[in-house]
Amino acid sequence: MDPKHKRLLRSQRLFLAEELLVDDMIIQYLYQEEILTESHLEEIRSESSNRKKTLKLLDILPTRGSHAFHRFIQSLEKDFPWIKDKLLGLCAEDSEPPLPCFSVQCGVPDHILPTVPTSQHLNRLAAHLGSEWKSVLLDLGLSSADLYRCCADQPLSVQSQVLAALVMWTQRNGREATVRRLLQSLQAADIPPSVLQQVFV
Repeated sequence: MDPKHKRLLRSQRLFLAEELLVDDMIIQYLYQEEILTESHLEEIRSESSNRKKTLKLLDILPTRGSHAFHRFIQSLEKDFPWIKDKLLGLCAEDSEPPLPCFSVQCGVPDHILPTVPTSQHLNRLAAHLGSEWKSVLLDLGLSSADLYRCCADQPLSVQSQVLAALVMWTQRNGREATVRRLLQSLQAADIPPSVLQQVFV
């Protein structure tokens, strides 16, 4: 999820907890669009009050990839148009100065950005990623089932699990699996640029 959208959802948590009724239509729509899994639906439904259901949904959304915010906005269209309008208005106002280019901070040369990462790049990245690796791969478009398969196939090493998932992403997306796309997901997962400075050299 775009850092701007994460900030917006965090800043509006209390407003959304008061105003939004997380009924079955919203979570079923997000399930249909593959933003939520069945276990997410169960987690949300198991909460004791509507307020807690909304807060649980807000906890889950930022981890569900680059489309999660837009699908959430679409889910509000029918029953909560005023909430949708408020969020989109605040989104347009968010003019926080952009950070220095993330790729520059990571030490990534411009000519590498449109290329597919090499196996050496993926190996190095797998060694540097920590517990946030799953949110990065979900943001890149892999499913929870894909990640489960990578974990099951490589039970002894987290680094091997991460590498298997990254290779799966490049194989599925071909030429569109670029270093630039990878950096977008790494930035969305709040990976510090310092972690990546040795990866793409």
